[in-house]
Amino acid sequence: MTEAREPRPEGGSLHRRIIADIEARILSGEWPPGRRIPFEHELTAQYGCARMTVSKALTQLVAAGLIERRRKAGTFVTQPHSQSAVLEIPDVKAEVAALGLPYRFAIVARSKRRATRADRARFAVAADAWVLALTCRHDAAQRPFCLEDRLINLSAAPDAAEEPFVELSPGAWLVRRVPWTRAEHRISAVAARGDVALALNVASGTPCLVVERRTWSGEAPVTQVRVIYPGEAHELVARFTPGQS
Repeated sequence: MTEAREPRPEGGSLHRRIIADIEARILSGEWPPGRRIPFEHELTAQYGCARMTVSKALTQLVAAGLIERRRKAGTFVTQPHSQSAVLEIPDVKAEVAALGLPYRFAIVARSKRRATRADRARFAVAADAWVLALTCRHDAAQRPFCLEDRLINLSAAPDAAEEPFVELSPGAWLVRRVPWTRAEHRISAVAARGDVALALNVASGTPCLVVERRTWSGEAPVTQVRVIYPGEAHELVARFTPGQS
């Protein structure tokens, strides 16, 4: 007696059906980031096909960035991977929205003070200037997305002192309220330690991407911000054209 096999889907090969099924479960949230998907032999039995067919499907899903293979551990749904433009001032809310995830932010620390020596080293405010120091955590689908450490020069943005930052995050509020004329980006990497690792919910020592930015309005410094992203979940992209002589 011939073994009954699941019929091939119309209009495409079986390996494409496997791809579509797994992709649908990931994009719908049924299989969230970090979830281990069935082993190859389990998928082979489920679809009644050769192991090579399953391997081909999984290889294409890895190339698409939806899953990752871990030696001796299995295959897992990847964490969402976001992009931001190096030469623009990105909106974190828009970055999260581009991933199709719900966004929220919370101010976790706030203080108004005279600029300290460390503050003046971060951006060139006067020795007697007042600054607003803020720490803000941005979340994507109730998971930490990035941690923002910001100084605002209150002589350039005096209304920030009383702004509760409920409707808009500090960065979005500044872009709307204080026109900037030039900006500087600095990109580096750090290992998450202490409070940073705790805030981002990552293991101590996890590599993180750091984007530091300073903006000015005319000659007046407006803000200096340090945004820390878990490195495996974010990348920076720059698009440019050849310079003209």
